[in-house]
Amino acid sequence: MKILNGDLSKKDIENWLRETDPKKLSILWDTADALRLKYVGNTVHFRGLLEISNHCIRKCTYCGINSAFQTIPRYRMSKEEVMAGVYNIAELGYGTVVMQAGEDYGLTREFIADIIQSIKIHTSLAVTLSLGERPHEDLLAWKKAGADRYLLRFETSAQNLYRLIHPSLGAAEPLLQRFHILKKLRDLGYEIGSGVMIGIPGQTYQVLANDIDHFRALDLDMVGVGPYIASPETALGRGLIEIPDVGNEQVPANELMTYKAVALARLVCPQANIPSTTALATINRVDGRELGLKRGANIVMPNITPTKYREQYTIYPNKAGINESALACATAIRHRIEKLGREAGSGAGGRSRDGSMP
Repeated sequence: MKILNGDLSKKDIENWLRETDPKKLSILWDTADALRLKYVGNTVHFRGLLEISNHCIRKCTYCGINSAFQTIPRYRMSKEEVMAGVYNIAELGYGTVVMQAGEDYGLTREFIADIIQSIKIHTSLAVTLSLGERPHEDLLAWKKAGADRYLLRFETSAQNLYRLIHPSLGAAEPLLQRFHILKKLRDLGYEIGSGVMIGIPGQTYQVLANDIDHFRALDLDMVGVGPYIASPETALGRGLIEIPDVGNEQVPANELMTYKAVALARLVCPQANIPSTTALATINRVDGRELGLKRGANIVMPNITPTKYREQYTIYPNKAGINESALACATAIRHRIEKLGREAGSGAGGRSRDGSMP
């Protein structure tokens, strides 16, 4: 099978997803790591994650904060709470704040723009937003306020599967609207990030190969992939959604498949920033994050959300580090990075398109 930068066909990608021979997979890991070193260097950049609201209008069938749950405590951080987290991120030496939430229109255009402006006035942090499918006017206002990046996973490129996990809010909403929004974000000047879940029920090897090929077609600046972990109380988690039986073609939602997706993402998007995710650290708490970093990833996203809110942001259960302080988390991750022979980054660590290191 071919391992050539930018030269993998969808069939090549699919073949690597199916590969089980450890000796052959070691070639994949080594190639992804070599491309990581060539294009983004030996630095691991930190993105401080602030989960600023768990309100959401969506009813995604795998997600623990979807609007169908009427009994979970809801919160929305004040500007003062957000800025306290922002200053903490800056003091820890991270280069980026990631403000993440459900699709919450209580986080108004003006509220988010005001926070972005304050961050830019008082810190040197890059600002990444992950706030769901918002109108063009919101995205434009936030870019004008100084936002640098926007993360919006397309979850899957298979339209029938997308609708099973991501029900439409109305008949007029186009299928796979997220692809349209990603294009708008690019046109507005954002760095764009997207990705998929690995092992969604009904996801075949062919579908996942097509997803990874979409990373290349979108020319993503950041690629986020992680294992499918459904909240057990959701419709999908309880087995209430009728999923097409794909038999042996079902992609497993496991650690090995996630590493394959990380490595292949590096091959098709060599310049992209690729995180070793919390979900990966959740399914392997010993060295999952490190193995992700050794197989193509170059980003970590420590959670800086106040501990009183973390348990209420229950997209999936038993997240790694949920009770760990921001300082303890930073210290532990820096130590692990040093043991890998890598160095903790400083500054924004954005994508470089001119061949220089970020």
